[in-house]
Amino acid sequence: MSQTNESKKDEVKQYRQAARRGDAEAMYELGDCYIYGCGVPQNKAKAKEWYDKAIKLWREKAEQGDAAAQYRLARCYDSGKDGCVPKDKTEALKWYRQAAEQGHVGAQLALADCYYHGWGVSEDKTEAVQWYRKAAEQGSFIAMFSLGEHYCGSRNRETIDAAEGMRWFHKAAEQGHVDSQHKLGKCYLNGTCVSENEAEAVKWFRKAAEQDDILAGFAQYELGRCYIYGWGVPQDIIEAEKCFRAAVQLLRGDEKIDTMLAAIELTRKEME
Repeated sequence: MSQTNESKKDEVKQYRQAARRGDAEAMYELGDCYIYGCGVPQNKAKAKEWYDKAIKLWREKAEQGDAAAQYRLARCYDSGKDGCVPKDKTEALKWYRQAAEQGHVGAQLALADCYYHGWGVSEDKTEAVQWYRKAAEQGSFIAMFSLGEHYCGSRNRETIDAAEGMRWFHKAAEQGHVDSQHKLGKCYLNGTCVSENEAEAVKWFRKAAEQDDILAGFAQYELGRCYIYGWGVPQDIIEAEKCFRAAVQLLRGDEKIDTMLAAIELTRKEME
């Protein structure tokens, strides 16, 4: 038996122990184990049994006003689970709203997404923005990023308030949010919602590139382009190659990066 299978079996054992203590999250994880065959043989009936136990506990707590349980219950109905848990957007929205009204950040964000995209409810961007703001005010970087995209027109292709959008991107980026850092780099490079500033673009691409995140690969690619064309930095084919090779480690199979590396290799041969 492989170490991986042994590890999965150990996880199942830990989930069972926690489930016996009344841990609803562990019960739900056991359902996942049975439905996907992780550490145990696949068994849809067993999966449903554990999902039902978890949902029963979450519902009891949710009805008593527990915001975390309300949110977890909402997520169950929002996504469903391979026929074991019915997908019910109406029920999901009901619990998202109750949790959001109590200040649960995840629920506020989920409710905002539902209104913004019209998922299970009539689209209402005004209502969505109100909930994004509530989540952002509690420190949600995703909500800040969503507000930036809304005001800068990234979502609906119509710029609503460029300054407000950039303010939210900056607020998240300055606290280390990699999506916002990468977005700021693109905005400054292309002059989108802000005056073009190649040096500022390089600054934000570099910050994003230093993160431990797949988006760092896209930032490394953009940095490489900056070095190739001399955007905000002196042209430097060696630094460009370093950036592209760092990018390819995170974004394997990306044709754009392969094309750039091939062009660098061709240039090097022509210079020999």
